[in-house]
Amino acid sequence: MSYAEKIDGIDALAHYLASVPAWYLATCEGDQPHVRPFSFAAVEDGRIWFCTATTKDVYRELAANPKFELTAWRPGSGWVIMRGRADLDDRASDEVRRAGFEHMTGLGESYDGPDDDTLTFFTVKDAEAWMCDIDGSWTPVKL
Repeated sequence: MSYAEKIDGIDALAHYLASVPAWYLATCEGDQPHVRPFSFAAVEDGRIWFCTATTKDVYRELAANPKFELTAWRPGSGWVIMRGRADLDDRASDEVRRAGFEHMTGLGESYDGPDDDTLTFFTVKDAEAWMCDIDGSWTPVKL
């Protein structure tokens, strides 16, 4: 059984994303794709939460066009692809906010605390995900 056949569920997907130093999230502005590294993902109440700032291009792009795709690769484990639409309604709990704040400030970003107005959390609607292997297989992840 390949690694792709072993991963299933939102928790496993978030664990995979947390196991690599960075994964990549793509948005689009007009006809120009934009890809950038991300590194925070947390699960709460069956939803995966991502963190960014309202001052960043990625937030502006997701507000204009919520479709995004992300990918991550861990050597020897295949890679993950997830796509969907960003839900920018920030309803992250205090625990997720604290974890995101600590993560982002650990990267060198500066915020006035977990409740800083520019620090924002989003989740995904209509998500689809796959674990992919070098053999060309795409195994759906049940979300």
